[in-house]
Amino acid sequence: MENIPNCPKCGSEYTYEDGNLYICPECAYEWSKDAQEEQEAGLVVKDANGNILQDGDTVTVIKDLKVKGSSNGIKVGTKIKNIRLVEGNDGHNIDCKVPGIGAIKLKQEFVKKA
Repeated sequence: MENIPNCPKCGSEYTYEDGNLYICPECAYEWSKDAQEEQEAGLVVKDANGNILQDGDTVTVIKDLKVKGSSNGIKVGTKIKNIRLVEGNDGHNIDCKVPGIGAIKLKQEFVKKA
């Protein structure tokens, strides 16, 4: 028998498979097999277009971003080289050095892979 994972929401062991979904009968939570595979693989960071990012990638900023403590922010189209992916509980999963600003953490939804 295939090893079906416990529910990530409530931890129930009574989950079952329905097509491409896993379903928990206790809390009614549904999640896809693809999401389960990504979760088991570790940290997966995707850009605004859904491309998977990796350490060392070059990204481009897709929106003007304000920077606290600075009079000027990060402009649209700024290229950022050699990013590093980190586990961020507040959504800031990209650690990088922005030209003219310095070291900063960015959210993945404001960049696209170059």
